[in-house]
Amino acid sequence: MAEMRANSDWAKEIAVKAIIWLADQPDRLGAFLGATGAQAGDLRTAVQDPVFLASVLDFLLMSDEGVVAFAQDSDLAPEDVLRARADLPGGDLPNWT
Repeated sequence: MAEMRANSDWAKEIAVKAIIWLADQPDRLGAFLGATGAQAGDLRTAVQDPVFLASVLDFLLMSDEGVVAFAQDSDLAPEDVLRARADLPGGDLPNWT
């Protein structure tokens, strides 16, 4: 159980880094806000919601280029983004694409 909690905390940290990264990328942030319906002013409180954090990683995972750019800028492997997504709500669901 402690390992699961650690993975979840790690995944949340990755997602928060992704939000910060998106905030520095106006075009990507605009696309994310448009896709999710979130408001820029709500981001600070939304980071407390694991479902919202999952949506951030889902957005990044929609584009190989986005995942690679985020991973490079964050000193992560692109696979780390997928692993983090798997540890957030809904991440255990099969991907049929």
